Amino acid sequence: MKGKLLALLKQSTWDLNSLLAAVDPGAAAAERNLWWVRLAEWLRHAPVHAEPGTRGDTPLPVLRLRLLLQRLEREPDARSRLARMLASTLREMDATLLLADFGFAPRMAFFSEVGERLQRRLLPGTPETRDLSELFQLVFSHPEDAEWLAAIDDETLARVSALVADALAPPEEAEEAPAAGPGGAATRWRGALLDALMFCVSQVEATAFSAEVRTRMSPQAQALVPFRQLMRSFEALRGLIEDEDGEALGLRDPGADAATAAQAGRTADLERAMSYMRAVLDACRRDAATVRDHLEEHGISVDIVFATQQLQARLDRIERLLECLLSAPGTPGAPARTGPSEAARAVQRLFVEFAQTAQHRRSVRALLARNYSLLARKVVERSAEAGEHYITRTRSEYLQMVGRAAGGGAITAITVFVKFLLTGWGLSPFFAGLAAGLNYAVSFVAIQLAHFTLATKQPAMTAPAMAARLADVGTDEAVERFVDELAHLTRTQVAGILGNVMVVLPCVWALQGLAQWALGAPLVGEAKARWAVESLSVLGWTPVFAAGTGVLLFASSLVAGWAENWFVLHRLGSALRWNPRILSRLGAARAQRWAAFLESNISGFAGNVSLGLMLGLVPAVAVFFGIHFDVRHVTLASGQLGAALGALGGQLVYEPAFWLAVAGIAVTGALNVTVSFLLAFRLALRSRNLRLRDRARIYAAVRRRLVQRPGSFLWPPRAAKVQPP
Repeated sequence: MKGKLLALLKQSTWDLNSLLAAVDPGAAAAERNLWWVRLAEWLRHAPVHAEPGTRGDTPLPVLRLRLLLQRLEREPDARSRLARMLASTLREMDATLLLADFGFAPRMAFFSEVGERLQRRLLPGTPETRDLSELFQLVFSHPEDAEWLAAIDDETLARVSALVADALAPPEEAEEAPAAGPGGAATRWRGALLDALMFCVSQVEATAFSAEVRTRMSPQAQALVPFRQLMRSFEALRGLIEDEDGEALGLRDPGADAATAAQAGRTADLERAMSYMRAVLDACRRDAATVRDHLEEHGISVDIVFATQQLQARLDRIERLLECLLSAPGTPGAPARTGPSEAARAVQRLFVEFAQTAQHRRSVRALLARNYSLLARKVVERSAEAGEHYITRTRSEYLQMVGRAAGGGAITAITVFVKFLLTGWGLSPFFAGLAAGLNYAVSFVAIQLAHFTLATKQPAMTAPAMAARLADVGTDEAVERFVDELAHLTRTQVAGILGNVMVVLPCVWALQGLAQWALGAPLVGEAKARWAVESLSVLGWTPVFAAGTGVLLFASSLVAGWAENWFVLHRLGSALRWNPRILSRLGAARAQRWAAFLESNISGFAGNVSLGLMLGLVPAVAVFFGIHFDVRHVTLASGQLGAALGALGGQLVYEPAFWLAVAGIAVTGALNVTVSFLLAFRLALRSRNLRLRDRARIYAAVRRRLVQRPGSFLWPPRAAKVQPP
């Protein structure tokens, strides 16, 4: 029989006859588990959704399940063997690992869960296990398993329940009282549910009492009153159920006259215990939710977000297990409140949830999206606050932006010459990239400290501020306000780019001429100048490199937001103000100034330094992997073209290569701005869970503004209506 079973299990296709012939209650555990996997594959052999000609909208796996049950009812021997094999499987497997622990991380740490999911995704599973949750994931491995499990009708579910009851009942009771006899299926099932509840309650208490979670609850919730009561309420509930089981087994004899009254009293007590425990669960959820409020105010920690989500999920699991326990046959008062199939329905809902969890646990992307959404929102909000300072709404603000951008262009002129100087040192690619990155970083920080502006850093910072305007676009007035903000933003970008370009190009050209007059040769020679003109051509790789640089600009805005969140989360501002060692070295007044300075500038420092290093090192790292990538930044590219004009002379403007380079700079500016803005705007929308239901109305309003007042996107009107941020 064993050889026949292995032969049947190894074949690539199965029919019902082969499956039933392979049922062997005495087979090894791995072979029995593999049979359940093959059964699920046979049920899923056809598509999940019904096809034309099938019975209504019933999924085909459900139809196949009915066929299997009909066959078992006609063949008592096959049904008996299958029930005994199911009994062996359930007896040897640990059900609490599925009921209590499935879907939860073994450690309350986010990155350990990422590693667990990667391991599960890359390494194959084995049916040679005593963990029922592992077997469950092998059996229900299809993305649509939850759908057809939820579609099982009451009649089919009752027939499956009868088969399971036959398996759980002791052999001598299988024909007499398989579902509710003393020590039978009901008692064993309630025992597994109670053990799973005990494990879940213990885990909830451990997480809530941990310092990381407890200290981030609200002051009222830190007393942990509901969590302290949770275990006591469960123990009271368990005591009532175990008392009922003890009397059913004949351990107590209250007397025939008092039996009815005692039963009614226990039913009422159980009702009260259930209601009280559910009220305690609601209070636990409410207190656990205050952790999120604290994180939003004082900075986000992904590990704490993950632990809080696990805590809430375990509270929900306790609710599901209570539902199954309340509906279980033999529980005091259960038949009076529920129909005969309610117990099976409760288990079905739990298993549907398990099937959905099995799919979620295979997805690393879903875990990252769920746990980083709050961090993304906080990063976006901090970027939005900074981005408000980059949006001009009046002519005076517009002119101030042009002036600030001009200052940024003047500093960038020095950066361009240092870059050309570094290329002549003959450094290895990595150290050349590191030197270029440090050059960019020092330049960008100098622009920040001088309160100047680098135009291409604006889009990634202003996009979150624009997304905040989309929170309410249900009226025409709100749509018009959004278009006003879009016009403000567009002309701000124009002002920034024009201020940078109109200063950096003539400054570099003038410095080239000054060096020619004073030293007899320009700072940048003709060979490097010719290379710069050719590399900036719009017909080459310039558009691709410009788009890639836009991605780096967006990434630097994420680093800026993350750094400020980290600074706030670890309370470094308060540490700088009040740390005894810092106070003794700096003094109170200087410590206050340093704290205020870093609180205002930490985001800018992180963003500028990260952008500079990425602009220098990413091309060097790309070369290591055999990928040709170069930075195309509109301000730096304009400076390179100015250096070429100073080295090659005015006759360069008569060459086609010069105008191709000018077109390349225009495309570079457009792509730098567009790519970084769209990426930041998309992240802002996702972090706020916003949906553009009125997308068509917004597009129509933008087109109407372009036709009626195209100049408003380039120059602020004389009497611009200022909309408060």
